[in-house]
Amino acid sequence: MLRSKTATLCVMLLLLSVGAFAQSAELSYRRNALAEAMIYHSEDTFGQNIQEAFEAIPISDKYDDHSVGIRIIDNDYIPNVRKKSHGLVKAQFGKSLNKEDVRLNGQMLERILNEGDCAKWMVAKWFGWDIEYIDSLQSDTLMTEELQDSLLLDAMTMNMRLIQQRGQYNASDLDVQLAGHTARGVAALSDAGEELIGNTFMLINDITYVTTEERAAVAKLTMNIIGGVLDALTGGEGGRDMAKTGGQIADSFTGFTVRTHSYLYQLDWNDSIAAIFYEQYYTATPNREKVMAFLTDSTSFRMKYVAHEYEFDGKAELKGMYDRRELVKTICTRSIDKNIAALQLAYEDFKVKTPVYEIVTNEKGKVLGYSAKIGLKEGITEQSKFQVIERVIDPETQKSTYKHIADLKPVKGQIWDNRYNAVIEDAKDANLNATLFKKTGGGEILPGMLIIEGKYKKVTE
Repeated sequence: MLRSKTATLCVMLLLLSVGAFAQSAELSYRRNALAEAMIYHSEDTFGQNIQEAFEAIPISDKYDDHSVGIRIIDNDYIPNVRKKSHGLVKAQFGKSLNKEDVRLNGQMLERILNEGDCAKWMVAKWFGWDIEYIDSLQSDTLMTEELQDSLLLDAMTMNMRLIQQRGQYNASDLDVQLAGHTARGVAALSDAGEELIGNTFMLINDITYVTTEERAAVAKLTMNIIGGVLDALTGGEGGRDMAKTGGQIADSFTGFTVRTHSYLYQLDWNDSIAAIFYEQYYTATPNREKVMAFLTDSTSFRMKYVAHEYEFDGKAELKGMYDRRELVKTICTRSIDKNIAALQLAYEDFKVKTPVYEIVTNEKGKVLGYSAKIGLKEGITEQSKFQVIERVIDPETQKSTYKHIADLKPVKGQIWDNRYNAVIEDAKDANLNATLFKKTGGGEILPGMLIIEGKYKKVTE
């Protein structure tokens, strides 16, 4: 009887908290961690504009920002992927990359990340290292290397606070369990490691532009050829006049679209790597030997290349008034978002889990649907299909499993246009604030349950 009353009380409290949950900026669910970088092409006319725009683009709000200082990779300093020239195989106007080009680029960028200890810095950030502080120490030209090293070794202790924050664990409890090597502590850390640390990603975007001037140049050349042929056939100058007019029209074009090749990398983290870290390097108190050993380990922590996506929309148009900086930022942001949406469907571990934001009812309390804070930015269409899943924690092992609850699909005309600057453009459905879904099968859906696009292989029926 007590258990029944307790369960009823929990349900009542859950329902009473729906409003507060919907208003909360800190939604309680586990997200993948993501850092992003781009390839800078110094030879591109708009290369500097693209770099400035990219540096102003925030990490997608569907991921936890796990930036570790690697943001811009200069193509001029990338070793030649092919023997012909330095840098990556580049996507250019009129030339697309083939599968071999993509494979070579992906392998080279993996090598660059690993030579730069990207994986090690990502692990360090998970365990409380202040990457910005480390950068400031290493960039201080007035400080001797000996002093830099001394401050670094003394300051770099480790903790579980970020894992607590992102995984809803109790940090002090975890620290105690880790120190005591209890079975429950190991299970909790294993759970956190698998679902949090192991789902850490780096996305490298190779953005090249296609200016309308470039297209205009092709149009002008075509007009000149046609004009010359006409003159040759007629013996007059009408063709040349037509070509001149056509060239002036082509020269008046402004703006550009971009080609974006996105290369996705995942932190290689498993039980054996975790064991090395916890046993040899983890230290909650100053320990120069362990810190130095961690810093000099060049083999244990690696990034692995897992997927690629390409986006180009030659028909993309922007409404409204933009200055050049905002125009470039908007186009680059939307191009990257399209690739992220495609990568979520292509790569299982990269899938986004989004909480059910609100149960939508009419004045009589009848359920009309379920809303979630995703939309066109995540690639949702009327044909998209979603699963509702519930995270279940085993009380004995503390490990998480996912249970399939129901199925959803978006409601026609109720898909939120949450693309960057959609509101400024006064785009249709930009003011919806969420996408409305209808249930197509399954059981009861509650706020806070997670929805995920497609079929999630880790779910249990």
